[in-house]
Formats: sequence, structure tokens, C-alpha cells
Amino acid sequence: MKPAAKPAQDRPLAGLLWMLGTTLSFTAVNVIVHYLGSNLPATQTSFVRFAWGWVFVAPALWHILHMKLSPKVWGLFGLRGLLQAIAVLMWFYAMARIPIADVTAIGYLNPIVVSLGGALLLGEGFAWRRGVAVVVALIGALVILRPGMRAIEPGHVAQLGAAFFFGLSYLMMKRLSGLAPATVVVALMTVVVTLCLAPLAVLNWQPMTWSENLWLGATALFATLGHYCMTRAFACAPVTVTQPVVFLQLVWASSAGYVLFGEALDPFVFLGAAMIVGAVSYMAWREAVMKRRKAAQQS
Repeated sequence: MKPAAKPAQDRPLAGLLWMLGTTLSFTAVNVIVHYLGSNLPATQTSFVRFAWGWVFVAPALWHILHMKLSPKVWGLFGLRGLLQAIAVLMWFYAMARIPIADVTAIGYLNPIVVSLGGALLLGEGFAWRRGVAVVVALIGALVILRPGMRAIEPGHVAQLGAAFFFGLSYLMMKRLSGLAPATVVVALMTVVVTLCLAPLAVLNWQPMTWSENLWLGATALFATLGHYCMTRAFACAPVTVTQPVVFLQLVWASSAGYVLFGEALDPFVFLGAAMIVGAVSYMAWREAVMKRRKAAQQS
């Protein structure tokens, strides 16, 4: 007799391994963009990266052409793509100008923006415990930046802006996930972001080598792989299990920055990032507890 299959989200080891793959994939993206540096405008590099993304979402585009979406849904897709385009542009600018570890650590603020936006814009609950977690995360951001103790570069400001707009984009994605399949949401995001970035890329276009073009193609590949691994991780185990593994991305990023680019290891960046990841993990755990209680009360 065959053993019973494990239920969904009851494979923690598989979830951890998939999330490990996520951190390695996104670190590869960071390293490549940082390697390309500021030789090319951020508008151009971000546009080329998303133009390559069309290769990976092409199968879904044919399906989209035959879908009947309301003008309101198309508007939501357009807004989500615009927010993502702004975030991507800021992220590319920051990644080319400040240490990889700083970009990675500040990027952990994305879920905080999602949490605040969910409470303010989507009417989700905001208990005092979540408020404390948000405050801890914001203090962690201050630990990373240390205003008055270190120079705050334009790249740091850009990455803070990227975290804000990525968070808003993720909020839109949560709304759209109930209106269209995941493949459609990802494909249309790629299309709209590319179209938004195209005019800026044309205005600032500089000659680029085939090597630079192929490296940006590799970022599209690794980014797609990272999102796939993340999706599989969430399917195998709850966020409360997989979320702490995200901290490893800072370990990989800092190691790559030190070995490949000679960037110093900053203990304050690790401390601040640990505070942010800890706060986000607590919020995920608390949300899971509340869902179980609600389910128990309804049963």
C-alpha cells in the first residue's frame, strides 16, 4: 500500500531548499547588475533586462490575447506595471552605486510596505503587535543607514524608494492574483514594465556590447528562476517556515561583495537586516496563528 501523499504546505525541508534556491538566484541577479556597474544608464539596463523577460513569458502572451478582461482590470494591470517600473528603475540605479549588501538589506523593507499598505488601502487588520514589528523594522533600517554617522548616498535613497514602490506593486499583485492566473499576472507585468521603460531607455540610450546584452539576459533568467523557486517554496511550506531563509541572501550578497568587489563587511548592515527579517518573520507567524484561530472558530 502506497504511503499517503503529504498535504500541501507540509513539506518544510522542500520549502527550505526551494527558498534557498530563491536566495541564490536573486543574489546572482544582484551580482550581475553590480558587475555591470554604472557604465550604462539605469533606464537602459532595466529596459533590456525586462525586454529579455519577454522570452520567458511568451507562452502566456498568446493566452492573454484570447482573454476577456474588463477595462478596470486592464487599468489595474497598467498601474501595477507602472509602480513596478519605477521600483525597478530605482533598484537598478542603487545596485550600480552602493554595496550589494546595503541594497539587499534595505530591500527587506518590502513586506513592511505591503503590511502598512494592506492596513491603510485594503482594509486589513493592524493589531498593535504588527505595529511593534513595523517599528522594529524601521529601526533596523536606521541601523543600516546610520544617518549622521555615515554618508547617505543617492543610491541609498533610491533603494528606499525602490522598497516603497515594490511594496505598492506587491499590493497590486495581491489584488490581481484573484482576478487572473499567476502566469498572466507575471506576463502582463513584464509587458507593461517594458513599455513604461522603453521611452526613457530610448532617450538615454548608449552603445552596448553583446557581452553586456547577454549578461542582462542572464539577469532575466535568474530573476525568473528566483520567482519560480519562491512560488514552489510557498507551495511546500508556510511563509513562517521559509521567511527566515531569506536572510541568507544577505550572507551571499555580502560574501560576493567582499570576494568579487572588495566591499567591506558591515556588521551594522547585518544587525539592521536581522531586525527587519525578524520583524517580517514575526508578522508572518502572527498572521498564520490568527488564520488558524479563525479556522478553528468556524469549524
